[in-house]
Amino acid sequence: MDNQIRMGGFNLLPPGVKNLLIVNILVFLATTIFASTGLCDLNKLLGLHYVSAPDFRPWQFITYMFMHGNFSHIFFNMFALWMFGSAIENYWGTKRFLIYYLITGVGAALVHYLITFLQIHPMLSLFDQFLNNPSVETFRYLAENNKDVRFRDMFDNNLLYLQQNPKSINQLVEITANARDQFLNSFNIVGASGAVFGLLLAFGMLFPNSEIYVYFLLPIKAKWFVVIYGVIELVSGVAGAGDGIAHFAHLGGMLFGIILILLWRKNDRNQRNNYYYYGE
Repeated sequence: MDNQIRMGGFNLLPPGVKNLLIVNILVFLATTIFASTGLCDLNKLLGLHYVSAPDFRPWQFITYMFMHGNFSHIFFNMFALWMFGSAIENYWGTKRFLIYYLITGVGAALVHYLITFLQIHPMLSLFDQFLNNPSVETFRYLAENNKDVRFRDMFDNNLLYLQQNPKSINQLVEITANARDQFLNSFNIVGASGAVFGLLLAFGMLFPNSEIYVYFLLPIKAKWFVVIYGVIELVSGVAGAGDGIAHFAHLGGMLFGIILILLWRKNDRNQRNNYYYYGE
């Protein structure tokens, strides 16, 4: 039944969850070791950059899910992966569980970067307006309308220099192009949170009346826990919490999760109906 966790044959650490835990922990250790020795910046290589950034690579849509920023980040994600993922994998089986995990993780990234595009499009337009038509006027417009504090002093100082030395425009084009690349490369997300929120959504739909203990003390039914958490993420994302957390990525994982579950339920019903029809 969908309202209960199936306890018969329950595996406390099923293979899909176990392997995801192992890969995430190994990648986190490798990232820490490489960073401390200066061998390689795995966050730059495997974290998900904005699609038009110079550091973007297609594989990052998958690899970003196995990257984490610090110990608390990976600890809470892996704890949630084990807590919700084990029940879901036992219910669905390993193949469907892993497909769901990866799709919700990719979906979280897509939603996050749709929102990112809407947020950074005005700034990119300013960059491109100057780079496509370099002049004192277009650079002044860029400097006066820039909202990114990281570039404020650079733009102001270069505008003053350009006004005094108009022939330096070609040099300023190169500087601005590098600033544009730096701006795009700064949008880099890591973590399994999008897929984990997909698992939270799945747990709430599969076992809606199961109780989750908030802070190990306060019991709340899974369906209400999912709704409350979803509302919190939506409010935080819209309000622009400024906490460095990709709230819309979390919502993206939940959105793709509910779509996938509804599609699977419809397909499963159709298969059962066809079975009964042909059986008669």
